[in-house]
Amino acid sequence: MTSFLIALTILIGGYFIYGAIVERIFGIDPNRKTPAYTMRDDVDYMPLPTWKVFLIQFLNIAGLGPIFGAIMGVMFGPAAFIWIVVGTIFAGAVHDFISGAISIRARGMSLPEIVGNELGTSIKQVMRVFSLVLMILVGAVFVSQPADLIAGMTPDYLDRIFWVVVIFAYYMLATVLPIDKLIGNLYPLFGFALLFMAVGILAVLIFGDYTLNIDFSQGLQSHHPKNLPIFPMMFVSIACGAISGFHATQSPMMARCLKNERLARPIFYGAMVAEGIVALIWAAAAIAFTGGYEQLASYMADHNNSAAVLVNDISISWLGTFGGILALFGVIAAPITSGDTALRSARLIAADFLHYDQSKTYKRLIISIPIFIATFGIMMIDFTVLWRYFAWCNQTLAVFTLWAITVYLARHKKFYVITLAPAFFMTIVSVSYILYAPRPEGFGLDYNVAVNCGRCMAVLLTVIVLIYIYDV
Repeated sequence: MTSFLIALTILIGGYFIYGAIVERIFGIDPNRKTPAYTMRDDVDYMPLPTWKVFLIQFLNIAGLGPIFGAIMGVMFGPAAFIWIVVGTIFAGAVHDFISGAISIRARGMSLPEIVGNELGTSIKQVMRVFSLVLMILVGAVFVSQPADLIAGMTPDYLDRIFWVVVIFAYYMLATVLPIDKLIGNLYPLFGFALLFMAVGILAVLIFGDYTLNIDFSQGLQSHHPKNLPIFPMMFVSIACGAISGFHATQSPMMARCLKNERLARPIFYGAMVAEGIVALIWAAAAIAFTGGYEQLASYMADHNNSAAVLVNDISISWLGTFGGILALFGVIAAPITSGDTALRSARLIAADFLHYDQSKTYKRLIISIPIFIATFGIMMIDFTVLWRYFAWCNQTLAVFTLWAITVYLARHKKFYVITLAPAFFMTIVSVSYILYAPRPEGFGLDYNVAVNCGRCMAVLLTVIVLIYIYDV
């Protein structure tokens, strides 16, 4: 328990200490007018209360990743707790804050346009396609699991298909309606449920009759039942709980609603730290509830490796029927409130590169309908396959974003090492993973070959970026 409390304290302290350093390096200007005022259209651009903006950003990014991803990640052992803390403070929160702050400066510009401005037109075209595909993947991934959870709590005639249709219908409305109409009104309720879940589970961990033995005594070797290596596999499994490229696609949405630049750190850096806390809590809960790493592996094997079943059992067992339903509502709300804004982001990304005005409903539908069709088609793919591709795409998008914001900081004569270091590391992770992962997910190469290729790619990109920076 001591190790968990130390990790939790460091994570919270990271917001106040390292977050303040990163904010100073970027150079926030509280006197600069934000796009919420300069571009106001009362659809996507409008000033919203700060607490609402925080909840929307937090719920946007806190999908299945910090809950299901943390459970799957902690199967690798105690290294998961270190990565959640270190990854959140020095990589994920920095990535989210700077990409969000740049978007504020660039009139709420979408991520592909931001990356393209820094890395060139060719990369911009790649990012446009890549980001759209990721958003559609997120929309598809974050329909099936919430539908399964709700179906398990309702009568048999309200089955999985019924809830898939209901959730998808909600996604379509949230994509098209002005942001303050549906998302702005529902998110406070969803936020309460998610916060209740986190606080409730944390209280049981600290005060309940459970033993939490993170166990660093045997080092950081992998505990995974399939003997998968910690690097790079764990760093992709815990995608949203430490760093996620998906977050940078969501930040421009809130960059269009912030009232002042000085709110960028609590909204972007703070929301990522909050997500890291959620991931830390669920990783610890999985170990405490099952009794250890080996017991967790056995539990998952007995339940078809379904993290949803474990979440259900922990919630009901620890918080009782009413508390468990509220907690599960929070777990359900988290992916739903990522899926809806993922499709909304897809609309904005497409509209940005097509330069297509979105002030009229019919124009939003023209952009949205092809996105809905593609999402519904991808939903037919098996969830486990979808999740693996989503996780890798997620981390690869983070790599693009980190290199782009490194160039941005360098061009503006700022200390770019704060993003260069995580860009280097995440490049190794992303390249190594896709080369090492078994076919057909990856190329199935030898482990040492895959990791060395990842290292070479990271060095090559560093050299290219540094040459580009100093030539400019």
